[in-house]
Amino acid sequence: MDSYLEALKAYQTFNPAGWVAIYRLMPMWAGIVSCVVGLAMLLFGGGRVFRIVAGPLGALIGLAWTSVLFTKFGMSMDPRMPAATAAVLAVLGFIFPPAIIYLGVGVPIGLLGGQIAGPSDFLVGFAPGLILGGLVAAVLHRHVAAIIASLLGGWLLVLGAMAALHQFGGLVSAMASQPWGLIIAAGLFAIAGSVYQIAVRPSPEEEERQLAERQRLKMRQAELKATEKRWSAPRGGK
Repeated sequence: MDSYLEALKAYQTFNPAGWVAIYRLMPMWAGIVSCVVGLAMLLFGGGRVFRIVAGPLGALIGLAWTSVLFTKFGMSMDPRMPAATAAVLAVLGFIFPPAIIYLGVGVPIGLLGGQIAGPSDFLVGFAPGLILGGLVAAVLHRHVAAIIASLLGGWLLVLGAMAALHQFGGLVSAMASQPWGLIIAAGLFAIAGSVYQIAVRPSPEEEERQLAERQRLKMRQAELKATEKRWSAPRGGK
């Protein structure tokens, strides 16, 4: 677990090579599973399935950003705090996914705003970014959920493929030495997944309407068959 936590620290900074290097900790079977999960997230992750995605995403947010926020605000931190925050956010993600959408978009934007404002005025830049970015993301929940799920799906697909092909050491090492190529590939997968989920797949409301329409059609067909049976049944005295 410590090695995974150490690898996740690469995602706290701009470190493309470190982002890619985490595949070395994944066995082949985990790579195959990651490919399957990534493909599912690209196709369906932004719909009702996002509740399942939001739990692990909340845990990742807690692990990756808790220590960063404590450091930025100059606060001392218990070493167990990231794990505790990850557990709380994981539960919150399963219960109320929009909260994870809020944090998943608001925290990075807030950190960017704080970075622009400078260390002395970090809170001045962080708070508006967190509040406004998070609110916009929460309002556009369906679209943002599809984009976030596609981003995660594309990255899982790329990392999973790297781990699954780890036995081809030369090929994988050559790919890993070009992290920007892998990031671009994951980005293209994410764009395709986002477009499919937003523009092609029906919204949850549309799916519910279609389901209700199919149920009404089945009921009408059943009533029609029952009526036909009554009329076709032999009459007494005839």
